[in-house]
Amino acid sequence: MKTLTVFTPAYNRKETLRRTYKSLCMQNCKDFVWLIIDDGSTDGTEEAVKEWMSENIIEIRYIYQENQGMHGAHNTAYHNIDTELNTCIDSDDYMTDDAVEKIITTWERYGSNKYAGLMGLDVRQDGSLIGTLFKDNLAPLSLTDFYRTGGKGDRKLVYRTEVINSYPDYPVFKGEKYVGLDYKYSLIDRDFPLLTLNEPLVVVEYQPDGSSNSMYRQYWNNPQGWCFYRKHKMKMAQTFSKRFREAIHYVSSSIRAKDAAFVFKSPYPLTTLAAIPAGIILFLYTFYKVTRRRRMNIS
Repeated sequence: MKTLTVFTPAYNRKETLRRTYKSLCMQNCKDFVWLIIDDGSTDGTEEAVKEWMSENIIEIRYIYQENQGMHGAHNTAYHNIDTELNTCIDSDDYMTDDAVEKIITTWERYGSNKYAGLMGLDVRQDGSLIGTLFKDNLAPLSLTDFYRTGGKGDRKLVYRTEVINSYPDYPVFKGEKYVGLDYKYSLIDRDFPLLTLNEPLVVVEYQPDGSSNSMYRQYWNNPQGWCFYRKHKMKMAQTFSKRFREAIHYVSSSIRAKDAAFVFKSPYPLTTLAAIPAGIILFLYTFYKVTRRRRMNIS
């Protein structure tokens, strides 16, 4: 059995997925499986993957499902991983040539059941670092504490499969496609740290239509998912100011979801009551941003 599963949720990303495939073929360590979760693609992704599988350069597993969004694809991936470690590589990103070797070598040398896994660095196509280095290479640190102590930028997360599957799935709401992925990561952070690795593992390219560039549309189209996520963030907040900010977003999403009982469903009802005026303003601003974008696309 291989040590690592690299899994990739894919939705109509055949061309960028090809680059991901080429980067995995270039790995100097082949101790991994590439698991592709095709989240309802209609662009010929399946045909492309079958062609790559026939080349037999790397081990590939392919699963098709009706479109559920990124978090639904993560659920499916975790249910089908049987290797010790796993990491998600987005369909518009690609791994550095020695990334798999770095992950496995580091884990074999320093890893143990004291850790949830490890986290490394993301870089841009020109090689520049996204965010900041870890203060101490190989020191245990949770993702939450990395950001709490001033760390910046996305991290490449590698989890023990046993650990990540011991926490709840992401909820899937009918007609919606989004729940924040760090819901699960933050639960793990309460119980396990990650080893830190000051090495680039993934080259990241943010697509114009990617989720990071369409947040207001995400807010508008997925209110139940955001309500769930904001309630979780309120529970995890370590200061009142952060909890209040999450409550504002919760109010806004609850209005969009037409949930008249949102105050009673909040883990902090009084904080939520106080956040209603600001939440209404945020709701109106989100409505403005979404409708303005629609008008611009029409024109």
